Amino acid sequence: MQRRLLPALSFIGLPVLFCAIGYLILYLSVGSLLGTAMSFIDLAFLQERPQHHAEYQNIFEEQAESRPDTGKLKASEITVPGFGDQFGRLSIEGTQVDAKLFFGDSNQEFKNGVGVYNGSGLPGYGKTVLVGGHNNTFFHDLGGAQEGAVITVETNYGTYRYEVTESRVLQATDQSAYDLEATEENIVLYTCYPFDALGLTQERYFVYGSYLSGPQIDLYE
Repeated sequence: MQRRLLPALSFIGLPVLFCAIGYLILYLSVGSLLGTAMSFIDLAFLQERPQHHAEYQNIFEEQAESRPDTGKLKASEITVPGFGDQFGRLSIEGTQVDAKLFFGDSNQEFKNGVGVYNGSGLPGYGKTVLVGGHNNTFFHDLGGAQEGAVITVETNYGTYRYEVTESRVLQATDQSAYDLEATEENIVLYTCYPFDALGLTQERYFVYGSYLSGPQIDLYE
């Protein structure tokens, strides 16, 4: 009798065991993606931009009384932002891009707006200004930036404008995407690509802008 039961138990038990293992593998592989997908869906159907309440220093609003468009500024008279500080606002003509500008490009800055990479320059310093942001929030409409459109960067010390010259899709590892050693001021905006992708991707979308106006900073004064 025992011998007859063993094949029967094997016939029932093995499929149940394989099903349990299959569900476990499916849960582990899809569970985390499902949570991310739901977050993305929530963002997609929001009527307003998400509001983040992490504390940070806002030197942009503190120094709103004077933001010149032209002329020269002494470096000694400028409040240089620290990591995580909001020191400006960035918008692009003809798009929905309008975001707080932070110094730093960590996840915290990207949650609240867009951020300047620490290894690049700040507006007015005559270098490459490299600005990143998330593709599914503040830079979701970066692809709408047309050639000739104006990128406006308001900072705590002045207002800067750049003209969009081109856009490119490049590999994230492409070292030719920008030149941080450039001696002429320019701006480069980037985000993950495709725009509806979740998480980090293999490609980046770049928008390039040439300097139009804004006070230049004298580093020796």
